[in-house]
Amino acid sequence: MEGIARWFMLAAVVSALGGMVWGIQMSASQDHLLSPAHGHLNLLGWVSCAIYAFYYHLLPAAAGGVLPRLHLAAALLALGLLVPGIPLAIQERTDVLAQTGSLMALLSMLIFAAVVLRSRPEKPVFARQR
Repeated sequence: MEGIARWFMLAAVVSALGGMVWGIQMSASQDHLLSPAHGHLNLLGWVSCAIYAFYYHLLPAAAGGVLPRLHLAAALLALGLLVPGIPLAIQERTDVLAQTGSLMALLSMLIFAAVVLRSRPEKPVFARQR
């Protein structure tokens, strides 16, 4: 795995490790107040970024150009804003980071949708080898 796919996979693995450590900490302390942020870290960080990585790996032509780089930037910015923003919103300190992170997550998915719509594989991705 290389290029944009590798960056997405690295983000996915870091998110998974952070989510696991955070989950263990919540379990050990019996304090699950911030579980919504933990869930968003796992879903947007681990799951979504891993799916993006596999997509770009399976369709390398889709990884070219400016859109995939914008996609990566929007996805990472969404994580960086949303994961700390949710605890701040839960603590009623500010909603700005969570709201901005949510919009960035939506933008990230819209960019990915554009990438998917413009990309057509030249041959079947799972073609049998003869």
